[in-house]
Formats: sequence, C-alpha cells, structure tokens
Amino acid sequence: MSIDTHVAVRRGLTAAEVAQRRADGLTNDVPDRASRSVKDIVRANVLTRINAILGVLFILVVVTGSIVDGMFGLLIIANSSVGIIQEIRAKRTLDRLAIVSQAKPVVRRDGKAEAVAPKEVVLDDIIELGPGDQIVVDGTVVETASLEIDESLLTGEADSVPKGLDAEVLSGSYVVAGSGAYRAKKVGADAYAAKLAEEASKFTLVHSELQTGINKILKFITYLMIPAGLLIIYNQMFSSHQAWRPAVNGMVAALVPMVPEGLVLMTSIAFAVGVVRLGQRQCLVQELPAIEGLARVDVVCADKTGTLTENGMRLSELRRAGADAAEEAQLQQVLAAMAADDPRPNASVQALGEAFSESPGWTQSAVAPFSSAKKWSGLSYGEHGNWLLGAPDVLLDPSTDIAREAEELGSAGLRVLLLGSSDRAVDSDDAPGIVTPQALVVLEQKVRSDARETLDFFASQDVAVKVISGDNAVSVGAVAGSLGLPGGDSPIDARRLPTDKTQLAQTLEESTTFGRVRPDQKREMVGALQSRGHTVAMTGDGVNDVLALKDADIGVSMGSGSPATRAVAQIVLLDNKFATLPYVVGEGRRVIGNIERVSNLFLTKTVYSVLLAFLVGLSGVGSQIFDFDPLPYPFLPRHVTIAAWFTIGIPAFILSLAPNNERARTGFVPRVMKLAVPSGVVIGVATFTAYLIAYAGPDASEKQIVQAGTTALITLIMIAVWVLAIVARPYTWWKILLIAGSVVGYLILFGLPFTRTFFKLDPTNVGLTTTAVVIGAVGIALVELADWLGARARGKAAEAVS
Repeated sequence: MSIDTHVAVRRGLTAAEVAQRRADGLTNDVPDRASRSVKDIVRANVLTRINAILGVLFILVVVTGSIVDGMFGLLIIANSSVGIIQEIRAKRTLDRLAIVSQAKPVVRRDGKAEAVAPKEVVLDDIIELGPGDQIVVDGTVVETASLEIDESLLTGEADSVPKGLDAEVLSGSYVVAGSGAYRAKKVGADAYAAKLAEEASKFTLVHSELQTGINKILKFITYLMIPAGLLIIYNQMFSSHQAWRPAVNGMVAALVPMVPEGLVLMTSIAFAVGVVRLGQRQCLVQELPAIEGLARVDVVCADKTGTLTENGMRLSELRRAGADAAEEAQLQQVLAAMAADDPRPNASVQALGEAFSESPGWTQSAVAPFSSAKKWSGLSYGEHGNWLLGAPDVLLDPSTDIAREAEELGSAGLRVLLLGSSDRAVDSDDAPGIVTPQALVVLEQKVRSDARETLDFFASQDVAVKVISGDNAVSVGAVAGSLGLPGGDSPIDARRLPTDKTQLAQTLEESTTFGRVRPDQKREMVGALQSRGHTVAMTGDGVNDVLALKDADIGVSMGSGSPATRAVAQIVLLDNKFATLPYVVGEGRRVIGNIERVSNLFLTKTVYSVLLAFLVGLSGVGSQIFDFDPLPYPFLPRHVTIAAWFTIGIPAFILSLAPNNERARTGFVPRVMKLAVPSGVVIGVATFTAYLIAYAGPDASEKQIVQAGTTALITLIMIAVWVLAIVARPYTWWKILLIAGSVVGYLILFGLPFTRTFFKLDPTNVGLTTTAVVIGAVGIALVELADWLGARARGKAAEAVS
C-alpha cells in the first residue's frame, strides 16, 4: 500500500512496512558493480582460443607417446591458473573499494533520516535530496525547495530541469540545485537506469587500443597457422617420408611457438596487478580501460577547492561594507540564519555555521539555492529582509570600492563572499535585483602540503596542469602561483574566454589558470584540449564538475566528492589526496609500457616460428619440383619449449611487473611490429641457414639429426637472447642480472649431461657449434642494425611532428 498522507511523507515508512516490502521482494536489488562471478572468471580463463589450440596440439603429442614433448601443455594450466588467481584478486579489491565508495541515499523511516546502501531502498521509501545527490531509483517528488535535476547523463540535454511536486525523477540523474524528497516508485530492475545499464554493465577485462591490437594480431596469427600447418604436414608426412610419430612431433613443434601463448596472460596479469596496486593506495578503478588511458594522459585539469586546497574552510573575518552597512550583530544574525536554514550546506556555508551557530529562528518567505551557474544563493525572511550570499565579482559593479577590496583579498589566496541585501524576493524572476553590499565574508583555505610536489612531478613528466575553478580568478591565481605553477600568476577570468572553439583551444594551450568557470565551460575546455590531440584527465569533487568528468578521457573524483561525480568518474581517489594521482598515472604507464615491451618478445617468436615453418614447408614442396632432399622440421616440441623459457617466458613475466614511466602513445600494433618483424625475420632466416648447413640428409644417423637440430637451436637462442637485451633497455642492475641469468640457464641446459640427454641436445660437434655461433653473431649484428635504423626513423618522425 502506497503512502499518501503528508504525515507519512514526513515520517517515511515504518520498520514493519520496510520489512513487509523486503519480504515481498520490493527492494532495489541490483548488483553493486559490474563484476563477473568467480565462475565466469574461471570459464573465461580456461575456455580461450589459445588454450584450445595448445590443447589440440598437446593431444596430438600424447597420441605419439612422447610425453616429454608435451611439456608445453603445462602452459594451459599456467595460463589459466595465473589468470584466474590475478583476476580474482583484482575482483576482490574492486568490490571491497566499491562498497567503501558507494553513494548512500538518505531515507526517512519512522520519522528519522538514515543513510542506507542503495540495495536497501524499498518501494515507497521517502528519499531526501540535496545538491550533488544521485537519484538511485525512479520516483515522484513529494517535497521541493527550488529543486533542479540534471538529466544529461540520461538524455544528453545539458540544461537542468526544475522539479515541482509530483514531478517524475529518474535514476541516473542528479541534483544540481535546491533540495527536496521523492518517493520511490520503481526499484531494482524496473528502474530506468537499471534498464539502460542491463547490457552495458556486463564485465569486460579491458576494451582498449591495446586489447584491440592484440586481438587483431591473434586473429592474423590464426589465419597464418592454417597454411603454415598444411605446409608442415605435407612436408613431414609426404615429402620427408617420416614415420607418423616424428612427423606429428615436427608439425606440433612448428605450430606451438607460433602461438603467443603468454601475451594475453601477461596483459591480464599486468592490468590485474595494476588494479590491486592502486587499490592498496585507496584508489578505486571503476572502469579497467582507465588504466590504459592514464598511461596516455598529457594534460591534467584540476579544480582548486578540494584538489590544490583542503576541503575544509574557516571564517577569517567579517568585513562590513562601509558605514551604511547594517550593524555587525545583525549581519551575524543573518549569516547564522542562512547557515541554519541551508539543508545541504557546502563548505563555505558550513564554515559560517561553525562561526555563527546561534540562529535567530526567522521564518523563510523565499529561497534561491546556490548553483554553479549563477554563483549565488539567497533567502528572504519577510520583514527581516532579502539576503544574498555569493561571488562579489558577480553581484557587484567591478568599479566600486568594495569590489576592488574583494579582489585585493582574493589576490592573497583567500576566498571572499559578498553578503548583500536585495530590493526584491530572492525567488523573483528578475532576482537578484538591486544588490546593496553589506559585508565581505573572508574565508581561509589551506593549500595541500603535497600539492607542490604533485605539480612538480607532472612537470617532470611533461604533463601539463590546468587549474580550472569556479572561484574568483585572482584567488585561483594566487593559490596556483604560490605553488609555482607556470602561468599561475596570470589567471584568466573565464567570463572573458573566447566562444570560438579554435580560439578557446589556443588560449588553453597558452595559459594554465582559469577562474569563474561555469560547469558548461569546463566541459567545453576539456573538448577544446581534446581537439588539439591531448589526452585529458579531469579531477573534481563537486556537482559542477560532472559534465567535464564525463567528457574527459579519464575522470578522477575525490572520495569525498558528490555521489554524482563518483558515479561518472573512471577513478575515485578514496583518500581524497591529489598527491595520489602521480601514482595512478605512474601505474598506468607501467602497465601499458610493460605490455608493449613484452609484446615485442612474444611477437618476435611468432614471426620467426611462422617464417621457419614456411621455409621448411616450402623446401618440401620444392623438393618435389626440383628433385632435392627435403628438410624435416629441425626441432622437437621440447626444443621450442626450452627456447621460450629464458628468452620470453620468465623474462616477460618479470618485465611485465617492472617500473616504467614512459608515456604511452597511440599506434601500438605498428610500433611493436617494427621490432618484431625484422627481428623475427633475422632469427627465422639465420636458424634455417644454420640448419641447412648442419643437416646431413635423409640418411643421417640419429646423432647427426640431433646435432643438426642443436645447431639450429643455438643460433635461434643466441639471437633471441639479444632481442631480449634490446627490449630490456635502458639497462639497470636487475635487467643485466636477468639477461645474464638467461644466458647461464642455457649454458646449463647445453652443458649438463642429464639435460642434454633429457632435451635431446648435442653441441659436441665443434664445427657445427662454431657455425651456429658465427651465424648467431651475424644475426645479432643484423638485429642490432635493424633496431638502430628503427630508432633513427622514430627520431626523425618525432622531429617532424615537433
């Protein structure tokens, strides 16, 4: 039964009514966040394309009876297990932080207001609203005090919508001005936002340029494997006339290294570890692609209040506006009344409430709530007058003495509000009317102790910082200038910004500090920066930041920010520290840079494996045409397994977790292939050449076959280790140790009698081993030359762009 009496509206539901609705299933039972279950995580990590390919090849090897050659099958277990473990860790971190960050609506029950989790809202609950609050379920307005709702996140319309009694409000919108309450009419899956999000809320690990590029590469490799596999099968089965067991083993050995089995795994691990690391710093990543976006950020737009300065304020002084102003005692009464009668006071009003706590108890006759667009609020108290509190440079003639005094105070970094009286009710259509200044309210804001260090970090990383604030431009400039921000001492009043997008973009390029910025202007400024090719991160905590946060490449909200800002941001800094942002950006760079680095290793292996398979396969086809002895595939599956151990597998895992501060750029696939293709071609041709020299023909003994394969393997490993050395640059002590460890690992494998026998290696033929080393050295020189030419080409391209 619905609530329909005014008393019931004031008191809300009773405990018994709430319990009955829960029993009837009339609750807002929606997922806390878009997080897939453990079952889905296991299924997604086990049932992969790569596991399917390796699984089929493993079965083929097992059928031949050579279990040792099936060691690569352990990759299926390793890929799945590590992926599952890391993603579950990330899921638990995200879910835990999401609960902390969750916006809690205030409901009335039994005459008391209490904050509850969104899932605890039931049908017919009375939910209170104030500036910045999200509408969590659909409903109808039952109380309103100049309530205005922004529905742009649902409709795309930027203008706020006034809401009177019985007006409909939709979940997903938020309050920009005024206050009120509404009755929940649609909850759970019936709510408007829940219907919109039904498909969009499905969990995806990452959708990005990086993942798209990797998927394209994997698809192309799959297509390449078909002709390469057919050629190898033809060569092993028909041209070389091998028995079916060695023929199948050779085919599997050719196909296994074509699969970049660890690339997807390393990508998943890097992103999951990034989420966990950021979680340890109380940073909630609400959309995982944000980690990649962070790596590309080159402009950070920061608000002043709550970002460069602390959230809290305190009253410094109340300065009367001349002899004609009201007595200070009366002004204190006015401020006490205005602070007490504001149902959702902002930081400024809270400071006034703390300073003037004794309200005179006047009766309101009209209300004009504060909004970021008009920069003032007001209350009419009948015979006690009409009072305004807002920005002096908006309410005053700039040529007056009091306006100049306000600007002078602002230039010292203080926040200054004007208390003024008006000749008409504050809710009049032509309000504020004629404003008579009564006093300047001077508030102190404390600059964050870590703000300068944070700005210095961004400067050292070539990330531009733009301070965009709704406060007085002079005051914003004073704070920015005190922190040493370039251009901070030359602030720009946003009311004088050009409306032309091209001119606006140019102004933003040249200047860093802006005051009196409206919410719609913040959005335009983000768009103007993006039009210049910048990747923009926007930080904010107030409702006036929502539109800009939504349009920025990366939206970053403070944990203490309004529910609306936390809802649209990709990243929430739960510790409310601007100084956390460098760690966030650094983590993004580490993830994307390391994935690109290890991609070079995996794709180099894929290129040389495909090329070697084609060369061997074509030799079989050519042998039928030109009547020469065909070449069987040089390696066993166990050979390609150990070739990847110390050139890719272990080094890639370590490199994927290493520090990396290089800012990511677009063009992931072509940039990776510029190293992988020439390196892979050199390795493939060099390995084939070494094998061609060492191969003793179809009548070779078992020992000669093993020595020929060993010769080719030595050449391959030498050049592959050098590719690792190139990828690991610039060198640090641990990278040198990593490369040296790889070399030692292979020396042990080729040197110990047990490992030689187990892996079928024989480097005892001095002539063939010398040949392998010489060809490997030539290959190293060619790979180094290709890298040098590539670096030179990239340098010239960078110079051309600059």
